[in-house]
Amino acid sequence: MDKGIPKTPLGPIDSLKLTFNHIKVWYTAGMGFFTDAYDLFIISAILDVLKQLNSPNFPLNGVTTGLLASSALFTAIVGQLVFGFLGDKIGRKAIYGVEAILMTLGALFSAFSPNIYWLIAFRSIMGLGIGGDYPISATIMSEYANVKDRGKLVALVFANQGLGSLAAVAVGAGAALVFPLDTAWRVMAAIGAIPAATVIYLRRKTPETPRYSLLAKGDVEGAKKAAEFLGAKIEEKKAIAKPLSVSEFLSKYWLTLIGTAGTWFILDIAFYGTGIYSGTITQLILGSPSSIANLIIEQGLPYMVGFFGYFTAVALMDKLGRKVIQTQGFIMMAIIYAVVSSLILTKGTKIIGLTIPAELAFLIYALSFFFIDFGPNTTTFVIPAEVYPTRARTTGHGISAAAGKLGAAITTYVFPSLLVSMGLKNILVMLSILSIIGAVLTIIAVKETKGKSLEEITGEEIIIQEQQAQ
Repeated sequence: MDKGIPKTPLGPIDSLKLTFNHIKVWYTAGMGFFTDAYDLFIISAILDVLKQLNSPNFPLNGVTTGLLASSALFTAIVGQLVFGFLGDKIGRKAIYGVEAILMTLGALFSAFSPNIYWLIAFRSIMGLGIGGDYPISATIMSEYANVKDRGKLVALVFANQGLGSLAAVAVGAGAALVFPLDTAWRVMAAIGAIPAATVIYLRRKTPETPRYSLLAKGDVEGAKKAAEFLGAKIEEKKAIAKPLSVSEFLSKYWLTLIGTAGTWFILDIAFYGTGIYSGTITQLILGSPSSIANLIIEQGLPYMVGFFGYFTAVALMDKLGRKVIQTQGFIMMAIIYAVVSSLILTKGTKIIGLTIPAELAFLIYALSFFFIDFGPNTTTFVIPAEVYPTRARTTGHGISAAAGKLGAAITTYVFPSLLVSMGLKNILVMLSILSIIGAVLTIIAVKETKGKSLEEITGEEIIIQEQQAQ
C-alpha cells in the first residue's frame, strides 16, 4: 500500500493489478453510456427526419420539438436522484439492471410510437433508465477499481459515449439512405435498445461491491466474495463506515457538492445545447447539405472529433489528474467558443458571413468537442464517484449528475428560442463566459483524487473490529 492510504481490510483491492474482471465490470457498466450517447445524437437525426416528413401525427413546433429533444433529459434527473438514493439505501446490487431494462423498453417502444406524444412518453421512460445508470454504474466501477487504474477505469465506462456517438452517426446516415424516412427514424430509435439489453443479465449477476458490503452493511462474507471476484483476498475484519446525518454530510461535503454539481451543470449547458442541435449549428456555418444522410454525417463530425477526446482523457486520467484535465478543458472550450464567435459576421441575429472559410471555422468549432471530452465531460463523471463517502456515494453522484442533466434539459428546451432571439454569435459568447466560470469553480471547489484510496479521499471514519473466532 502507498504511504498515507488508510490500513483497511480493503487494501488488497486498492493495490491489486488490473484483472480481466475489472474489464468485465467496465463492459457491464459501460453499455449504458453507449446508449446515452447514442440517444443524444440520434434524437437530433430523428428530429431532422420528422421535419422533412411533416407528418400530421408528428407535428413539430416550438413546444413539441423542445419536449421531444428534452423529455428524456428531464426524466433522467428523476432517475439520477431516485437511483442515487436507492443505491445508498438498499445497495448497488439490489437495483443494478433495472435501469438497463428501462432503457431497453423505452428505446424499443419509441420505435413503435403512433404519434409524437407517445414518442415523448416512451423517451421519458428511457430517460429514467439513462439517469439511473449514472450513479450506479459509476460507483460500482469506482468501488471495484484499484487505486492505480481507478481513474482510467471509471473514465472508460464513460468513454463508451464516444463509441455510442459514432454508432449513432453510422446508424442515422445508413437508415436515412436505406429506408423510407417514415421507417428510417423508427429503425434509428429501435437500435438504441440493443446495447442496454446486452448487459441486463450481467448487471443482475454482478456481486455487490466490496466497499458497500463491508463499510455500509458490515457483511464480511459478501465483501470477501466480491474481492475474490477480482482475484483479491481481504482480511476477515469487520469495518463499518460511521453513518452521517444529512446535516453532517452537508457540513462536511458542501463545497465538494458545489464543485461537482456546479461544474457538471455548466458543462452540460454547453455539451447538450451544441450537441442535440449540432445539425442546426452545422447548417448555420456550412450551409444546407444536399440530403438528410449528408446532414446527419455533417452534424456528426464534431462527435468524431470528440471521440478522440474521450480516450485521451482515459490515457491521461491517472497521470495528469482529474482537476488538471477538467480545468484545461473548460479553458480551451472558452477560447474556442470566443474565437468562433469572433469569426461570425451578423446582421441582427442572422449570420451573413464568416471572416475565414466556412470549413475552417467549422473545424475550429468541432475542436470544442475534443476539449469537452478531454475535459469536463469525462471528469465530471469520474470525480463524484470518488469524493463522497461509501454511505452517500451514489447519492452524491446522483445529485451531481442531476444538476448536469438540469443544465442539459434547460438549454435543450430553450436553445431553439435562443437561436432566434440571440443568434449563434451571442450564444457562443455566453458559453465562453460559462466555461470560464466552470474553470474557476473547478480550481476552488474540486478535489484532486488521483493516487489515493476512496477512504483517504473522503476522510470517512472507519471503525474496524477483529472477527471473533467461531
